[in-house]
Amino acid sequence: MTRLLPPDAAGIAEAAALLRAGELVAFPTETVYGLGADATNGKAVAAIFAAKGRPLFNPLIIHYASAEAAFADAMPTPLAVQLAEKFWPGPLTLVLERRGECRIADLASADLPTLAVRVPAHPIALALLRAAAIPLAGPSANRSGRVSPTRAAHVLEELEGRIAAVLDGGDCPIGVESTVLDLTPTPADLNGRFPRLLRPGGVTAEALAPFTGGALVTVGIDGTGGLLGPGMLASHYAPSLPLRLHAHDIGPDEALLAFGPALPGAKLVYQLSATRDLGRAAAHLFEGLRWLDHEAARAGLKGLAAMPIPEEGLGQAINDRLMRAAHLPTIPIFPPPYLA
Repeated sequence: MTRLLPPDAAGIAEAAALLRAGELVAFPTETVYGLGADATNGKAVAAIFAAKGRPLFNPLIIHYASAEAAFADAMPTPLAVQLAEKFWPGPLTLVLERRGECRIADLASADLPTLAVRVPAHPIALALLRAAAIPLAGPSANRSGRVSPTRAAHVLEELEGRIAAVLDGGDCPIGVESTVLDLTPTPADLNGRFPRLLRPGGVTAEALAPFTGGALVTVGIDGTGGLLGPGMLASHYAPSLPLRLHAHDIGPDEALLAFGPALPGAKLVYQLSATRDLGRAAAHLFEGLRWLDHEAARAGLKGLAAMPIPEEGLGQAINDRLMRAAHLPTIPIFPPPYLA
């Protein structure tokens, strides 16, 4: 049975003890709930893949209590240091080269020579990392490919009986996963001048622009080839019912994921933001997909339809998740500067 732990000092101490003992504990972050395990313990990391049904080729994000701790395992570039000073703690993951003395289990990075690292901003996550005194592997706390959890009840729906505990921190304020930025050199860019956006998320491309000089390469996902970092599966965040995007009308057997005034004729609606607030829409996206999928199935509807979301700010992250939920490849927004 999975225990639900309170977010107080006793609950955090119990969660930390379980993690040090090699158990799995879900914990809140500012983005979504993470499924935590001791990242230095190969057996504990393997248990994450088993609990989620996650492919072993899909690397994990490693969470740290500080930038100094992260950079003890991953080799920082000058840009990485700048980004860490600006955005950590926060929803930004950096993919860097592993140090030779890296403590992290090879399985956590899918045997790649790189490591995906971040320092979360959620106070409970930081308290847990400090209490456990170990880096935590922490993918989203759900079955692989399913909708990410933004509250403890969502974790229990997915992983009850598969993990030791859930540390209940209430709703996650951002609601979409961290931005993943690859800062490792490539054959076409040996000096690392053009960082690659592997996954849009809580830190927007606009916020990154002053640090990247606008030279940000967005890597599209087509479902083929190896994964460069976490969160790059083409099919992900998926409801059980088919999802239709960019809907300007609603079918008789569809439920509506609305952004702005709902389309006329919709029988069942989840409103992301009636005022078209992208921050609110991001915070409620996964909750909305989960609720609408459940209620539409109960009502005998056959599919979901999502209204258009502008491709700006957090809209880029929302559209990325919706396209993967609809089993569609994501499309690069910015062409690589060295190919332009």
